Amino acid sequence: MQPTNRIFDTDVQYIKYQVLKEVIRRAYEGCLEDAYIDIPKIIAPGPKPTVRCCIYKERAIMQDRIKMAMGGHKDNPNPIEVMYTACDECPADGIYVTPACRGCMLHACKDACPKDAITIVNHHAVVDKSKCIECGKCAKACPYTAIILQKRPCMQACKVKAISINEDRKAVINNDKCISCGACAYKCPFGAIADKSLILDIIDILKKSENNTKYHVYAIVAPAIVGQCRSARIEQVVTAIKKLGFHSVVEAALGADITLYHEAKEWEEKKIMTTSCCPSFVAFVEKNFPELTKYISSSPSPMIETAKLIRRSDPTAKFVFIGPCASKKFEYKLDKTQGIIDSVMSFEELQAFLDARGIDDTQCEDGELDNASFYGRIFAKSGGIAQGVVDVAQSLGVEGVKPCQMNGIDECRAALLRLKVNRATENFFEGMACDGGCINGPLSITHGPRNAADVDKYGNAAKEKTIDNSVKLYEMSLEMEKRNKKQE
Repeated sequence: MQPTNRIFDTDVQYIKYQVLKEVIRRAYEGCLEDAYIDIPKIIAPGPKPTVRCCIYKERAIMQDRIKMAMGGHKDNPNPIEVMYTACDECPADGIYVTPACRGCMLHACKDACPKDAITIVNHHAVVDKSKCIECGKCAKACPYTAIILQKRPCMQACKVKAISINEDRKAVINNDKCISCGACAYKCPFGAIADKSLILDIIDILKKSENNTKYHVYAIVAPAIVGQCRSARIEQVVTAIKKLGFHSVVEAALGADITLYHEAKEWEEKKIMTTSCCPSFVAFVEKNFPELTKYISSSPSPMIETAKLIRRSDPTAKFVFIGPCASKKFEYKLDKTQGIIDSVMSFEELQAFLDARGIDDTQCEDGELDNASFYGRIFAKSGGIAQGVVDVAQSLGVEGVKPCQMNGIDECRAALLRLKVNRATENFFEGMACDGGCINGPLSITHGPRNAADVDKYGNAAKEKTIDNSVKLYEMSLEMEKRNKKQE
C-alpha cells in the first residue's frame, strides 16, 4: 500500500514505481544480476501475501514486473505487454442474468433485444449466447437492473477491440489492431498489462555521455508535466531532471509551436486535414480508416520537431522524451522519425528515477523553462491543437478552418466515419486517443480534471503569447543548417 502522502492514483502504479526504483538503484550500483532474486523479497517480504493468494505468486509476478522494468520482451515491437502470471482471468461472460431477475410480466428485456436472444424460461430470463451481440439494450431495459453486461476491464478500456481471451482465460493483445494507447494498462485492476520501460537504455545514454562531455543529452518534456507537479513547482522539477545528468531541459511545446505553423500552412493546401501529434490516433486512422490516411498531416509531432530544431545547432546531441504517453515508445522507433529520438521516459519512470537517485524536487532551486508559447503549452489538453491552428491560421491570413475536437477513440471513430461518407461539416480534425488529451495519458502519475486547469495556468504563464518567436528560431536554425552544409 502507498504511504499516507500518496503520490499515485492507484496502488498498482505504486508497486510498478517500487520495482522501477529498485531496478534503477541497482543499475547505478552495478548489482542487477541479482535483481530477480532480491527485489521480490524486498517489495513482498512475506510471509503473508498482501494482494494475491500466496507470497510465492506475489513474488513470481514481481519477477515479471522486473522484466518489464528492464525492457520486456525484445522481440515484441509493441510497448504494451500482458504479464500472464499477473492476469487474474477476470470474468468476461458478456450479458449475465443475475438472481435478481423477478420473472416479471413486463418482459422488457425480451422486447428490447434486437436479435431475439432472450427467452423466458420458468419465469426467468435466459440469454442465448449464440445470438447475443452484447449490445446491452436488455440491461438498460430491465426495471430491476437484474441484467448486467460483464466485460473485462482491459477489454472495456480497449476501444479498438485488440484484446481477446485465450484458452487459458488470459488476456492477449492483437498487435495488428493495437494502437498502443495504453488504456488497458491503466485500467487493469491487477496491473497485468503494462508498458515496457526503457530506463536502462536511458541510464546507459547518460553514463556514456560522461557528464555531457562526449555529447549533450537533452530532456524534451511534454507540457502535461505541469499536471504532475503536486508538491514541487515546474521550475524545481526542471532542476531535478538536470541533476539526473541531463545537459538541458527543453519544452516539447517549443516543437508544438513549429507544428502549429506547419499544420496551418499545410491545411491551406489540403483544405481537409487531421492532426499528426498523437501517435495512437495516427495508428487508429491507419489501421481502421486507411482511405483517410491521405488527410493525416505530414508535419512531425512536437517531440520530433523539438529534437530536429536542437540537432541543427548540436549535431551530436541525444534526446530523451519525457511524457505521459505509452505510444511515444513506439513512435520514436518509426522510420519517419529518422532515429532522432534516442529513448522515451514516462512520468511514472521519472518519479522513480528521481527517488532512486535521492533527488527531492521540492528542495531544488528553480530552473528555467520558458521557451514556448501559450499555444504550444495547451497542446496537452483536448482542443488545444484546434484552438491553436485556428488562431495561427488567421494570423497567417488563412481563413476557413473549421475544427473538430475528437476527444478519445470513440469520438475519433464517429467523426472519421462522417468524414469517410462525406457527411462532415468540419475540415480540421484534432484527434486525441486519451480522454481529455495528453493530460490523462496512461503513464501519468495522476489523472483528473485538475490537470486541465494546471495546463491552462501553465499556458497563460508563457511569456510568448504567439508562435512568432518560435517560428523565427525555426527559420534561423534552417539557415544555420544550410550554411553548415555549404561549408562542408
